Amino acid sequence: MAHQQQTGIPPFHLAIPVDDLDKAREFYGTLLGCEEGRSSAQWIDWNFFGHQLVTHVAPDRILPPAHNAVDGHNVPVPHFGAVLEMDVWQALADKVKTAGIEFVIEPYVRFKGKPGEQATMFFYDPAGNAMEFKAFADINQLFAS
Repeated sequence: MAHQQQTGIPPFHLAIPVDDLDKAREFYGTLLGCEEGRSSAQWIDWNFFGHQLVTHVAPDRILPPAHNAVDGHNVPVPHFGAVLEMDVWQALADKVKTAGIEFVIEPYVRFKGKPGEQATMFFYDPAGNAMEFKAFADINQLFAS
């Protein structure tokens, strides 16, 4: 699932703090299906939907997120994630529910009937990093204003 990559778009690189690499392996590798790349005792590279995500052991850098109101929900800031195809997004939502992961914002369609209409969901990784995954029925609406 995590190998999806948009053609012609350069891969993005993001490094995030975690407090436990075993939990990161379980979450990113087993649950999200990200392929593990290089690693050490302090970090792991992941193929995160075609992008490079690195989980670094840095528990003192893990901070609780702030929140901003968006479409009637309190969105955690900072957060990161991926824009997926709708069927991949739905499969991930089902997988996260089945795993018993608590949603910060349950899967739903945001901006319904407006420019930028999108399916979205938010949840935390085991270290407390906020994640958003979204999908568009029409990917041309990604940057709609």
